[in-house]
Amino acid sequence: MNPPIIDIERLVGELQQLATISDCPEPPPAVTRVVFTETDLRARDYLRSLYEAAGLAVRVDAIGNTFARWEGSEPSLGAVGTGSHCDAIPHAGLYDGTVGVLGGLEAIRALQAAGFQPRRSIEVVMFTSEEPTRFGVGCTGSRLMSGAMSPADLVKLTDEVGDDYDTVRKRAGFSGDLASAKLPNGYYEAFVELHIEQGPELEANDLAIGVVTAIAAPAQADFTVTGEGGHAGAVLMPRRRDALIASAAMVSAIDSVARASKSPDMVATVGKLEVHPGAVNSIPSRVRFTLDLRDIDGANRDAVLKEIEDEVDRIAVERGVKVEHRILNADPPAISDKNVVSAAVSAAESLNLGYQEMISRAYHDSLFMARVAPMGMIFIPCRGGVSHRPDEYSSPEAIAAGVQALALTLASLTG
Repeated sequence: MNPPIIDIERLVGELQQLATISDCPEPPPAVTRVVFTETDLRARDYLRSLYEAAGLAVRVDAIGNTFARWEGSEPSLGAVGTGSHCDAIPHAGLYDGTVGVLGGLEAIRALQAAGFQPRRSIEVVMFTSEEPTRFGVGCTGSRLMSGAMSPADLVKLTDEVGDDYDTVRKRAGFSGDLASAKLPNGYYEAFVELHIEQGPELEANDLAIGVVTAIAAPAQADFTVTGEGGHAGAVLMPRRRDALIASAAMVSAIDSVARASKSPDMVATVGKLEVHPGAVNSIPSRVRFTLDLRDIDGANRDAVLKEIEDEVDRIAVERGVKVEHRILNADPPAISDKNVVSAAVSAAESLNLGYQEMISRAYHDSLFMARVAPMGMIFIPCRGGVSHRPDEYSSPEAIAAGVQALALTLASLTG
């Protein structure tokens, strides 16, 4: 088929309008949109109005995952899915997730305008809570949808004020049996997600499209180090059991272990550290810090995690402190389906777009969709590789190219 025509002015306008639905004190492009808040609900209402204007059938499941379907000529067949998320961490940008949601809608509109009739239905999904901002665990919508998380484990999650997941989702107006959110076998024939790269490779290589071959999965843990507090002037150095000094040694060891890994894709991040009591003249008695560990090689990631735990325990003994560690999640990496990859490559080639096959080192809802359907992702470049910041930016030309490639990929997969 001929390249579908993308109404990029309309799409950019919708991205910008969605960005105005934000709790961020700064004006757009700074965006804060936390799941199940009033702001999140207003964003969902806006998206639903666009889906319905395009003639799509909309349904919402018990956790708030939203599905907008363009029915195919054989609706009993497994559908082809696309989509992403619209929640945003505090002080984020306007492209993360939203390019996949609104880009998926625009791909359908472009195919409709071209007179294309899909055999299989095409469905845009807006996943609930891809970001871990509120409950500490990301991708709760796709985890529940794919069976990667049970309803019993989901409702144990709480936010910072202690409200559990079930209470919060019901307060937001989402009801029903959480078990009903799990997709039946064969629901999707394939799933492909459009997303900004969130890294610098495509821009550096002057390429329009990244075809994702695998998604690295995180293991996330937290550590609580307990020492002995005291007056900063009264406790001499030989008697100290400073929880912060011990934690600093542990964080340094985490970095060293990750750098020594045999895998070039191994990354380790300590992104949060809380010190108690947090006074300038008081020896820290307790420290809590987090770990995010990722690798495309799941076995190597798990081995590195074990090595880190052993090092942390060794340092605790050496420093005379106690340490508790808790694994929050350790998801397996996902490999993209070869047929989805082939369809995306063919789409890029037919559009004369430069592309490369690549790994996603950030994780996405597609990581969990790989458990229920053949999966793939299409990346587009973002300026400087910047994401999760207000200056996150992808040009209209880059977005249009990505949506065109997505549209052709969806069209190919519907056969």
